[in-house]
Amino acid sequence: MQGSEKAEEQEGRRKERSRNTESGVKPSTITIDGPAASGKSTVGERLARWLGYLYFDTGVMYRAVTWVALKRGVPIENEEAVTALARSLHIDVVPPTVDDGRQYTVLADGEDVTWAIRTPEVDANVSVVSAYPGVREELVRQQRRIAAGGRIVMVGRDIGTVVLPDADLKIYLDATVEERAHRRWKERRERGERVDYEEVLQRMRRRDQIDSTREVSPLRVPPGAAVIDTTRMSVAEVLERVERLIDECDPPEAPPQRARRDEGG
Repeated sequence: MQGSEKAEEQEGRRKERSRNTESGVKPSTITIDGPAASGKSTVGERLARWLGYLYFDTGVMYRAVTWVALKRGVPIENEEAVTALARSLHIDVVPPTVDDGRQYTVLADGEDVTWAIRTPEVDANVSVVSAYPGVREELVRQQRRIAAGGRIVMVGRDIGTVVLPDADLKIYLDATVEERAHRRWKERRERGERVDYEEVLQRMRRRDQIDSTREVSPLRVPPGAAVIDTTRMSVAEVLERVERLIDECDPPEAPPQRARRDEGG
């Protein structure tokens, strides 16, 4: 196919997608699961922006609980205390409230913790917190509350299996652990951090082990999910694949309506 013909075909597909989205026949709930650094956040955020949906990375809820526990001096190894804390917290994820590059705003009992939850200390403890059954049970309840309005792209590790098993479209992104470690290493280097690749790789393998073997909601491919190996794919290529999946997806019978958001939400 000639370049001009291919470009015309792609433009035609995008116009058709836009018409379908505006007419409300697109999947209202979309889940994206996968291991760390598989591309979930980047793809999910861009997909949500294109659709005009809320982008919701559920991992921020576990980070919020971890950050609050550390701030209040709650021992991370004390499962009972951390679980009680999770049950007492009201966590919300809303469209960006500040124009500082954030993808969303995370509120913990009304306090903006969007950037606070991205510290190395939280990174080192969030896997332990996210493995506690009581914490997961409470946060799943809150995640379902946020998703109830529909028009949402929800990203995590147990979304299509536990949180929204009946989602309109379920996607699972994967990549080799070496490639994922390289992505995380590059990301941290670009932020000006001095970090060793082998250390990042070791941490990535440890995180995979915890996520895939935990007793409650282990990481696995959701039934009926489309699996995409992103190892040798660019973000644009992954998005193109996902857009095709949306084209092929049967529309929900009665998609819930979420209030229209300002541009950039």
